[in-house]
Amino acid sequence: MPPESSRGGHPPLRLGVNLDHVATLRQVRGTEYPDILEAARLCLEAGAHGITIHLREDRRHIQDADVFRLKAEVDAPLNLEMANAPEIVNIALQVRPDEVCLVPERRQELTTEGGLDAAGQEDALAPTVRTLADAGIQVSLFVEADARQLEAAARLGAPMVELHTGAYCDAASDQAADAELGRLLQGARRAHALGLQVNAGHGLHTGNLPGVLRVPHLDTLNIGHSLVARAVFVGLAEAVREMLVAMAAYRGGEP
Repeated sequence: MPPESSRGGHPPLRLGVNLDHVATLRQVRGTEYPDILEAARLCLEAGAHGITIHLREDRRHIQDADVFRLKAEVDAPLNLEMANAPEIVNIALQVRPDEVCLVPERRQELTTEGGLDAAGQEDALAPTVRTLADAGIQVSLFVEADARQLEAAARLGAPMVELHTGAYCDAASDQAADAELGRLLQGARRAHALGLQVNAGHGLHTGNLPGVLRVPHLDTLNIGHSLVARAVFVGLAEAVREMLVAMAAYRGGEP
């Protein structure tokens, strides 16, 4: 079983498993399998703390029915990633997931590229953040670890942010990785000072996790692609357990 707590009194770092690429396997052939609900249950039985899915406007993987099924049939927090698009906002208001994470979205991208420009889109984001909050949904913004973006998130009234870790994970050199890690460290400190819950995600796997575990004030890591890829070899439950063991090294305080 994965460890239940970290040494030093800090609550354990939480894992939200993104199931988008379980749905990708299904959509490639138009089959009914693999079942997204079964995948969610396996992850939770292995110790995951919540489920994350991204309902994209082009429906390339997660489908509307998946969102409704997971909310109705899985007894765990559901985090719905979504663009600030009226159609998707309306679905969120019907489903009432525990959390919505607003992300940037472009049709031609393979996956989300970079953080949301919260500072440049405050006027467009404000009504959505307010509407979701009024419906009892916790709102997170997927942003770069940049003071300007974090301050915009706080002004918008979002209680949490998810720091984009992609630039760190994809860094082409140790020097570049160190620079990106420095940005994450400073961003987490600034977010915490602003009263925001600090989550992180994008591109994370057990190989690059140690650097991210140096980032203070983290509550949740949202991880998907690497877990589904690892599951090809060891199964989904074991992939989740491996990740939880790696995450147990987190101490939570200042490095």
